[in-house]
Amino acid sequence: MFYKDSQGIYRVRLLAELPWLEHGFGTRHSVELASDPRLATLHQIHSDICVQAHGRTGLLGDGDALIDNRPGNLLAVKTADCIPILLVDEGHCAMAAVHAGWRGTVARIAQSAVCAMSNQFGTEPDRLYAAIGPGIGKCCYEVGAEVAAQFGENGPCHIDLAEANRAQLLEAGVPAERIYVANLCTKCHGEDFHSYRRDKEHAGRMISFIGWK
Repeated sequence: MFYKDSQGIYRVRLLAELPWLEHGFGTRHSVELASDPRLATLHQIHSDICVQAHGRTGLLGDGDALIDNRPGNLLAVKTADCIPILLVDEGHCAMAAVHAGWRGTVARIAQSAVCAMSNQFGTEPDRLYAAIGPGIGKCCYEVGAEVAAQFGENGPCHIDLAEANRAQLLEAGVPAERIYVANLCTKCHGEDFHSYRRDKEHAGRMISFIGWK
């Protein structure tokens, strides 16, 4: 399902076989990604805001999901524990890059991205592929009562952000067999990933990206 290539980038095998698509989940070692002139990014604000890139590159405003169906850029999100999600509509050659921290998950940013792709590109949710990349795992993501309450839990507990986003994609109509989950905890695997929980202000950021070749 997920594999790490010679560049130290994690990819989904099925998506790597699509001849028109370029995608990947960067690690702390893939620093060259940050200087790629094709990157389209957002000022990430932990929201449900989706922005259509229209083939543009550079910083495209505030939001937490980029969508597009044009060549010329790589839609990108930056994470260091939050969950990166890549969506692919093969039929319309459309895609999305999603940043889902706990606030974005509560705001249902993944579902917002599916809805935006449906509205803009005619995407049918049951034809989407979704890849949920490395992020902080339930093993390490302990939250206080206030955050736990946002997920319907009582008192301090461990939250599974990847599973919460997978459940939201299922609710949006993406079939379970088309959702791929990395199950790689960024805090546990310090050899590969930055983690804000682990490294605090010294944490770097990983880049996850998707676009036309």
